[in-house]
Amino acid sequence: MLDNLSGRLAGVVKSLRGQARITEANVQDTLRQVRLALLEADVALPVVKDFIEAVKTRALGQEVLASLSPGQALIGIVHEELTRLMGGENADLNLAATPPAVILMAGLQGSGKTTTSGKLALLLKNRKKKVLLASADVYRPAAIDQLRQLATQLDVGFFEAGDERDPLKIAQAAQEHARRQFYDVLIVDTAGRLAIDEAMMNEIRALHATVDPVETLFVVDAMQGQDAVNVARAFNEALPLTGIVLTKLDGDSRGGAALSVRHITGKPLKFIGVGEKPTGLEAFHPERMAQRILGMGDVLSLIEQAQGSVDMAEARKLADKVKKGKDFDLEDFKSQIQQMRKMGGLSALMDKLPGAGQMAVPAGADDKSVNRLEGIINSMTPLERRKPDIIKASRKRRIATGAGVQVQEVNKLLKQFEQAQKMMKMMGKGGISKMMRGMKGMLPGMR
Repeated sequence: MLDNLSGRLAGVVKSLRGQARITEANVQDTLRQVRLALLEADVALPVVKDFIEAVKTRALGQEVLASLSPGQALIGIVHEELTRLMGGENADLNLAATPPAVILMAGLQGSGKTTTSGKLALLLKNRKKKVLLASADVYRPAAIDQLRQLATQLDVGFFEAGDERDPLKIAQAAQEHARRQFYDVLIVDTAGRLAIDEAMMNEIRALHATVDPVETLFVVDAMQGQDAVNVARAFNEALPLTGIVLTKLDGDSRGGAALSVRHITGKPLKFIGVGEKPTGLEAFHPERMAQRILGMGDVLSLIEQAQGSVDMAEARKLADKVKKGKDFDLEDFKSQIQQMRKMGGLSALMDKLPGAGQMAVPAGADDKSVNRLEGIINSMTPLERRKPDIIKASRKRRIATGAGVQVQEVNKLLKQFEQAQKMMKMMGKGGISKMMRGMKGMLPGMR
């Protein structure tokens, strides 16, 4: 996510840290690099101009020039201005209404509206809300089926419209059903088009007037770059939007839309969509995103993600085992791999770790390779998993054949397991600092 922008800005940050003095000359040079990074990231030109001017004004002021660590002070200003650019603070959903609170989803076809409706339903369900999903997209039958399947998968309500083909009547009936069945929230998925047209705009205006939503969220594909911002502006002029959801941000290495959308539309970016899984919807925190862009990581989001995804009973069981000095075996190693997958895989974790942009993560550490590790462990017998020391040449060949890999892959897994085992022993002895140093061995090539 945002790799190109993050890489460029992290380089600027690194060069600033050692500056003993900040002068107009080195500020100009720094801002030139920042400007290029933002333009390459497809950030809208008015946004770049505003950002550069704000940083320059503050950088040449007393708060930097009089600072004992001017380089660090300038980094702080870049971070604060990035945060301001993206909205300052998190804007959560406003569900303060007589139930059911209605959320209207708007956007172009292919933007991820239906998938996002499901993800939002799960997020609200996890907040202890009773949620009903309804589809007012009568033009694309697959959209109704997709939303129905998502509702079943997520165990939330779905409104069956039967043979009704009028979007306004469907929305009214869904609202009445939600009221009678005491739902807290009704999410209405609307029809999209391949491009903005007057018929679509008129229909969604009529839907808005019919259901009177407390939230009208515009869903837009981050990979559209500056087009995403232009489409958001057009919808903002047609509808009283309350917020924006930026989807497929994990596939956008540039990040221009994330930085531009608040400045151009004046509406807060409330959520970002990452990945295909139902859990792949994150509340948007401007300060945390600024930290990620600057290579500082996002540990708070990582903790929140862990709390929502990790099996705490399994984690406690492993902690007790390590504390008692019992051997960490391949079953435990497999369990850790599965927990990591629940949190979105290695790439999702690395994205939030401080300094991850500067870590050299080898090809063998990608998410596909993590899946392959699990496949190799599954090819072992229960005894081999409990006592890895017995895995010699003939067993390695059998395991490799069963997993469909080369013997070298089995050797590599066993080496990674040994490193993990050493770390667990250090933790058991309370050697946290030793364990942190040992982490470099977990992913060969990290520095």
